[in-house]
Amino acid sequence: MGHGGDVIQELTTDHREVEEIFSRIETLPSGAEQRKDLADQATIELVRHSVAEEMHLYPAVRQYLANGDALADKEIEDHAKAEQIMKDLEGCKPGEPDFGRLVTALISEVRDHIEDEELILFTQLRQAAGAEELQKLGDKVRTAKKTAPTRPHPSAPDTPPGNKLLAPGAGLVDRVRDLFSGRGTSD
Repeated sequence: MGHGGDVIQELTTDHREVEEIFSRIETLPSGAEQRKDLADQATIELVRHSVAEEMHLYPAVRQYLANGDALADKEIEDHAKAEQIMKDLEGCKPGEPDFGRLVTALISEVRDHIEDEELILFTQLRQAAGAEELQKLGDKVRTAKKTAPTRPHPSAPDTPPGNKLLAPGAGLVDRVRDLFSGRGTSD
C-alpha cells in the first residue's frame, strides 16, 4: 500500500496494513510458526504507528478539538493496553496456550482502537484542522516512524516532551536488536 498524503491518509494506510497482517494470522492454524513471525511484524508496525501518533497526532487533537484532551487520553490508554499485550506476547512461542490468547486480545484491542480513531477522531480532526496542517502532520508522522521503536516499551513516556526525546534512541536500539536477531525480516 502506498504511504503519503495527509496524516489521516497515512494512518489509515497503516491501519489497513496491520489489518492485513491480522487476517493472515487468523488464517493460520494454531501453533504455526509463521503466526509468531506475523505477530512480530504486526508489533513492529503497531509500535512505530503508535509512537508517531503520540508524538504528533494526539498533540494536534488536543489543540484543534474541543474535546481533544479526552479523546487523546482515551487513545493513549488504548495504546497502553495494546502495548502491554505486545510486551507479553514478545516472550511467547506460537505453540504456547498464552500465545493464541494474547494474539486474539491484541487483534480485538487494535480493531476497536482503529474503529474509534477512524469513525470519531479522524472525522472530527478533518473538520477542525486545515488541509495544510493535516499535510504537515502527515509529513511529521512519516518522519517519526522512521526512527520510532519497533518493540513495545510500556514504561516509556507516551506524551511530549518525554516521548520525543527518548523514542529515537529506543528506536535505534530496537533496530540493532532486530538486525542481529532477524526479527521482522520474514513473512
